[in-house]
Amino acid sequence: MNTANLQLEGLLLALSALCMTMKQKGLLSDAEIHDALRAAETAAKARGDTSDLRTANIDAIHFPIRFLKRALESGPDGLDFCGIASRVGSTKQNARAPAGE
Repeated sequence: MNTANLQLEGLLLALSALCMTMKQKGLLSDAEIHDALRAAETAAKARGDTSDLRTANIDAIHFPIRFLKRALESGPDGLDFCGIASRVGSTKQNARAPAGE
C-alpha cells in the first residue's frame, strides 16, 4: 500500500478523534462541526478548475470531508477506517447528485 495512503488514514482518524473530543468538551457543538465540514465541502465544490479532473479525482478531493462527517456519526467507539471509508464509498453517488434528484 502507498505510504501516503497510510498517512492519510492516520490523519483522518486523528482529526475524527479531535473533533469528537472538541464536541465532548463543549468546545464546538455538533452543528458547528457539521457547519465547518459543510463549508469545506462547498469550497471544494466551488473549486474552479475541476473541468479537467476525472470523477475519481473529484471524489478524492471530497473523501476526507465525507469521511469526517461519517466518523462523527460513528462516535468514538466506531473509529474503524475501513468501515467508515466503505460507508463513504457507498454514498458518494448520492453526494454527487445535484439537489432535487
